[in-house]
Amino acid sequence: MRFLKCSLFFLMAACLFAQSGEDAAVRQVVQKFMDARDKNDARAIEALFTADADQLVSSGEWRKGRADVVKGSMASSQSTGGTRAIKVTSVRFLTPGVAIADGHYDLAGLAGGATRNMWTSIVMAKGADGWRIAAIRNMLPAAPAPSK
Repeated sequence: MRFLKCSLFFLMAACLFAQSGEDAAVRQVVQKFMDARDKNDARAIEALFTADADQLVSSGEWRKGRADVVKGSMASSQSTGGTRAIKVTSVRFLTPGVAIADGHYDLAGLAGGATRNMWTSIVMAKGADGWRIAAIRNMLPAAPAPSK
């Protein structure tokens, strides 16, 4: 019985260790995306997305396909300027190969010194070449609905 308990303990520890490594890998992809945006590096952005990726931005524009996501990201960076930062607050694994990274998305240094404070959800898929972004949903917080 003690052997079974020890085996179970080590199995659980191994799973937690593996998941923490995957958590770090997912967060690293988000950071690479932010770094590539800061450098206006279209090739680096492209390498982070799946071929069928899509992105729904806070303006309501829906970019579909990797090429459209890259084109839209580059155009957005050039037209709005500012400094972008995503602080991942949680990573949840739906399956060992699918994760959702949620976080605060801030766009600072806009016209007049304004900052846009948003939320983002980034869906990632793990393939033979590692974690890639499959979908992004950016959201502007809205005022609460009036109570009835």
